Amino acid sequence: CLLFRFSDDTFSTTFISTIGIDFKIKTVELNGKKIKLQIWDTAGQERFHTITTSYYRGAMGIMLVYDIMQEKTFDNIAKWLRNIQEHANEDVEKMLLGNKCDMDDKRMINKDRGETIAKENGIKFMETSAKANINVEQAFMTLAADILKKYPQRDTGSPGVVKPDMKEGSSSGSKCCP
Repeated sequence: CLLFRFSDDTFSTTFISTIGIDFKIKTVELNGKKIKLQIWDTAGQERFHTITTSYYRGAMGIMLVYDIMQEKTFDNIAKWLRNIQEHANEDVEKMLLGNKCDMDDKRMINKDRGETIAKENGIKFMETSAKANINVEQAFMTLAADILKKYPQRDTGSPGVVKPDMKEGSSSGSKCCP
């Protein structure tokens, strides 16, 4: 749902969990430059591990997304970070997102836990809600800005291409929608 909220500004309560890969392109303006973001939403479920790790190789940025209402998605973060270390470029930008922050009454993972694991791994952290449109654009634009700092665009007149990879680890039901 984060992908569709950011790319199309849409949200559906009938959203079905990512099976394999979803892909969207969005052109944004950042620091006065047009940047074309290629966003791959890879399934977080174990059964898609072989498929999703192949998308790490060319990624410049990766969003690790867990559901604040599902402990098992938070528990997958360490495994995702190991997979990134094994399969992604060494200097890939990473960001940890706790999604569904609008559902505080059903929260299982408090914000401090997300902040702690992000700090321990030297990555940025933010809580988001695709449904309520909280911090969605800010998360993508922050990651894009960090990538742009690391890979300054050559002045060729064509848009730069930034490919953040987004994944979420829910193994059943809706991944980012209640």
